[in-house]
Amino acid sequence: MDTQLQSLSKIFTERLFRIPDYQRGYAWEQKQLREFWSDINQLEPGKNHYTGVLTLESVPEDLYKKWEADLWIIDARSFQPFYIVDGQQRLTTSIILIQAILEHIGAETRLNFTHSRDIQKKFIFDSKDDDSISKSYIFGYEQDNPSYEYLKTYVFGDYSTTASDFKETIYTQNLERAKLFFKERLEGFSHDDLGILYKKVTQQLLFNIFTIAEEVDVCVAFETMNNRGKPLSYLELLKNRLIYLSLKLQDSDYEKKALRRTINDCWKAIYHNLGRNKSKPLDDDQFLSAHYLLYFGNNSYNPDETEEQTRPVRMYRPDYSSFLLEYWFVQRNIADDIPLKQRVTLKRIHDYVISLQFCVETWYKLFNPLESELDDEIKIWLDKINRIGIDVLAPLILNFFIKEVSGNQRKEFLRNLERFAFINMLLRRGSHTPNLRQKVLLWTRRISGSVKPSKIISDIEQASNELFNAKYYMESMVEMFRDVGFYKWVGIRYFLFEYNLYLQENSKTNRQKIVWPEFNENKEDFVTVEHIFPKTADDEYWKSRFGHCSSKLKSRLCDSLGNLLPLSRPKNSSLQNKPFPDKVAGNGLSCVGYRYGCYAENEVCGYAEWNPQAIVNRGLKLINFMEERWKIPIDDQSKRLFLLGLEELKETDNNEV
Repeated sequence: MDTQLQSLSKIFTERLFRIPDYQRGYAWEQKQLREFWSDINQLEPGKNHYTGVLTLESVPEDLYKKWEADLWIIDARSFQPFYIVDGQQRLTTSIILIQAILEHIGAETRLNFTHSRDIQKKFIFDSKDDDSISKSYIFGYEQDNPSYEYLKTYVFGDYSTTASDFKETIYTQNLERAKLFFKERLEGFSHDDLGILYKKVTQQLLFNIFTIAEEVDVCVAFETMNNRGKPLSYLELLKNRLIYLSLKLQDSDYEKKALRRTINDCWKAIYHNLGRNKSKPLDDDQFLSAHYLLYFGNNSYNPDETEEQTRPVRMYRPDYSSFLLEYWFVQRNIADDIPLKQRVTLKRIHDYVISLQFCVETWYKLFNPLESELDDEIKIWLDKINRIGIDVLAPLILNFFIKEVSGNQRKEFLRNLERFAFINMLLRRGSHTPNLRQKVLLWTRRISGSVKPSKIISDIEQASNELFNAKYYMESMVEMFRDVGFYKWVGIRYFLFEYNLYLQENSKTNRQKIVWPEFNENKEDFVTVEHIFPKTADDEYWKSRFGHCSSKLKSRLCDSLGNLLPLSRPKNSSLQNKPFPDKVAGNGLSCVGYRYGCYAENEVCGYAEWNPQAIVNRGLKLINFMEERWKIPIDDQSKRLFLLGLEELKETDNNEV
């Protein structure tokens, strides 16, 4: 290690830097960016800030000789090419900030007596002369890295004829956010302020430089060193491990290079699909865990075991990661004396990687069905499962979809799975509630083995029906709703949304009036599910209709199912206390009234007034819908009233228009 601390200005003297393919992409998020910006702002004139160790590896001649665009600067100007093994996050952040400063001052401008073109040549890219079209990037990624095109085109602002080739990933989104972060911070900076900032970044941030010796395995060094700062994800560690093993295999160089290309292509696809939906990026641990159950789950499953005999495999992060990184993909398993069943060969790594790439495309569709090319009915059921909560169910769905391509079988499977998940929401607080995770895991392992998809469908249907025959079924439902009421029920939004969809499908227009993300949002002081009869019923309208009820009955009426209404737009919670006629018309509410709201709101407008009998009647209507929609056999009016918590009241037909 060089004991002399060096500034960026010295570090970027006659050196080229490349981030190798085994490295992760740019992982810093808002937290790390704010800390970096704070460190710079707190730097006083004449003071320095120790930024950390920058670990480098000299690029062998046989590799850099293939860098056609860079040979001129290596040969003619004696620039030394280096791989960045550790420190790339801080270095990348510094370069993005320098680029943001350059864009802020504009071209043909001097900063601290240095022309902007000279700053660009030192830190960003250089060319043979002013008329040359050949450019060498001083800092960047290897071409196999999915961030290569994004960095040079969208961060450095250099037009590229191959820019359309790049795939957007979580890491490219982080690059975009970092540049936007600094551009926003630089707004309002004077030229002198920019000069002070530029000096801090290039002169006052100090690094120790450490160059790894040739005999050290850089992949192992990367894995060890990069657990400082923002820890490596298991997906990042897995890629590094697979590339490391590809170097250690005894196969031909051609085969090993082909495997390395396959690994890089796979990780491009993984990062692309996990980050495609910017508003809802997918968790890489969750994907790896699901794929682990698909790819390795059948190794430990005996189809002859009963459910009680089957030992549940825990699905949280350490289990799959320890198997992949500590048991399976380890150097000892590539030795020739390892039993063939356990040996990790080039073909086995290749097959595993191909499976990952194939599955991640399906994984994206499961979480974003409406953006996929799947059958319309399958999209609808997947969309429902996303609303009900797909996280626990996703590994099972992935396994089923990989094994079963029939559209009819997939639809039947999703329909039964959605029903099973909904029924579990009804029983979640009951003392005898079945363990949803354990059931789903059991089916996932079975389908990973030799069990046919049709058997899984019948198992799910049977599991749902068995709940209805259990003696505790109704008692468990009543216990939960008597305890927390329908308003605090975990499934209330999903249920009311489904009821509104039912009304929509039976309407003349079939126009969507509720958007799920907005409806499901928890926003302080705003509600999307309204108590029609409010908790604070001070208005004379409510007193005249509910004044004869006991406090206990009022509380039950307020939280009973029939009194809860989905709103097409979030409403300030204070507006819930208005009388029913005002809520219908929107009088004095500064928001949409029921008459102009969603289909469920429109339906409530058909009630002449809102009183205890209206709540009973609508509650029974909603319970009937629940019975028909999810095939839940209550089949007794007294039980329905008891479930609503309104057994002392009776259904009437005198309160509707």
